[in-house]
Amino acid sequence: MTLPIRLDRAATPLIDPARAASKLDAAGGDFGEVLRRTLGDASQMQDEARSTIEAFLRGEPVDLHQVMAASEEASIALELLVEMRNKLTDAYRTLMNMS
Repeated sequence: MTLPIRLDRAATPLIDPARAASKLDAAGGDFGEVLRRTLGDASQMQDEARSTIEAFLRGEPVDLHQVMAASEEASIALELLVEMRNKLTDAYRTLMNMS
């Protein structure tokens, strides 16, 4: 038995360099604003994953692959933020240790 595959939205890469560059340009080159927007995007993905899971558990017409995809996207976004934090922390420590 095969399940029908239904895509509700186009598959887009999680990190799009052109989109990131346009965000930076739109923010006037302010790295902090880009970081805040990225954090907001990741938070939104977490909320969407949570609502998709809840809808699935309530028995609403949500396919299992949608639940898994939303959960994985949210997980990858969170991992990306953690790695960004780690790299920023390393860069800060390197700058502080320079004479």
